[in-house]
Amino acid sequence: MATTSATIPTTDGARLIKRLCAHWSHKFPVEFSESHGDIAFDAQTHVRLNATDQTLVAAIETADTAHAARLQDVVAEHLNRMARGETLTIAWSTVA
Repeated sequence: MATTSATIPTTDGARLIKRLCAHWSHKFPVEFSESHGDIAFDAQTHVRLNATDQTLVAAIETADTAHAARLQDVVAEHLNRMARGETLTIAWSTVA
């Protein structure tokens, strides 16, 4: 299992979770609350989102390392589109 994560500085994490989960709920199983989101791309691939007052933590869990790298770009692109003018700093790192 490959896991990558990014801690993204933002005071708008809860709104980003809501928008991204609503956007992807048309294609994938999604569960979300005000501070947490879980998007199941397939049985082995999940994007998990957690918001605090100052950050949004995004984690990608997948069985395929190459797939994780592709999803990093997809998730970052979608979060930036949802950010409405805010410039997000998204730096992914591998979780051991």
